[in-house]
Amino acid sequence: MPKRYGRDVSSGRGEGGGREYNTLLEELRVRIADGTYAVGQSLPTQREFADEFGVSRDTVQRVLRELKDEGWIESRQGSGSRVVKSPIHSGKAPQQAPRLRAALGPFVTRAFAQPTVRLDVFTLTSESLDAHVRLQAEHIRTGEIATPERIELRMLLPSESLELPYPRALKPVGEPEVAYGPEQLDRLQEQIQERLRGITRRHTTSLRTALRNLETEGLVPSVEVEVRSIPLVPAFKLYLRPGAEALFGPYEVVERSILLDDGTEMDALDVLGLGSTLIRHVNDEGDPNSTGSVFIETMQAWFDACWERLAVAF
Repeated sequence: MPKRYGRDVSSGRGEGGGREYNTLLEELRVRIADGTYAVGQSLPTQREFADEFGVSRDTVQRVLRELKDEGWIESRQGSGSRVVKSPIHSGKAPQQAPRLRAALGPFVTRAFAQPTVRLDVFTLTSESLDAHVRLQAEHIRTGEIATPERIELRMLLPSESLELPYPRALKPVGEPEVAYGPEQLDRLQEQIQERLRGITRRHTTSLRTALRNLETEGLVPSVEVEVRSIPLVPAFKLYLRPGAEALFGPYEVVERSILLDDGTEMDALDVLGLGSTLIRHVNDEGDPNSTGSVFIETMQAWFDACWERLAVAF
C-alpha cells in the first residue's frame, strides 16, 4: 500500500473516504503552499494522485474540486488542473529585506526552528495552521528538524454562538433564487454554519492531538496548547511569533459553491482563508519605532488583552 512520511494513507477508510480525503487535501495544500506545485504549474493527473496515495479517483476528484473552490487551482475538461494562486513566492533569489507578502508555511517553519516554539493565533478556523503544524510535528518525529525544548500555542477562535456574516447561503447551485423563501434559506444557512463549526472543531482537535502526542511520545519535553473563543467575527487572520514577527491578512469575501454534508451544493458568500494574502512584519530590535516593531508590539498587546479580558475556554 502507498505510504507518505511513513504512514499508511490508505488504511482507516471511514464512511465516504473521509480520512483519505482529508489526508490528500492537507498534503496538496502543503505542496502548493511550499512551492512544490508553483503558480502556473500543472498538477499530476488524477490517476497519478490515486496511485500515489492509494485512494479512489472519486476521492481525488472531490479534493481537486475543494481546491478549486478555495481558489488555489483551476480545472478544465481535457486539460487537467493547474495552480493559479499561492501565497508562496518560490524560486526567487534570497532578499536582504524581509518580504512583505508572505505565507504561513515558512512562518511556522521558522517558529519550529527555535528552542522554544511560541505562537499566538487569531483566525476564523484552525484549518490552515493545522496542516502546517502537523507537517512540522511529522518532521520532528522523523528527525528532519531539531527537537524543540518546549512548544507554546495560544489560539483565539470566534465563539460558536456568534451569527457569522460568512459563510452565507445564497441558493443551491443551478436553482433560481426566487425558488427559495426565507425559511428554506434559514435552514440552509444553519447547515452551512454548522459545516464551518465542524471544520473548526475537527482541525482544532487535530492540531491539539498532533502537538500533545509529541509530549506523550517523549519527543518534546513540554507542550502547552490552549484554545479560547472570543465574541468577535474575524475580519482578518493574525499569526504572531511574540517579539519576532507577525503575519496579518484580511479575509477576502467571495462568492463560491460549497458542498454540504447531505450532498447539497450551495452558492454562498464565503472567505478564502487558505488563499488570502498575508503581510509579514518583522521586529527591528535596533529601531523600536520601525513599522514592523510598532505593528508587532501593537498587535501583541491587542491579542493579550482579548485573551485575558474577552476570551473563554473553547
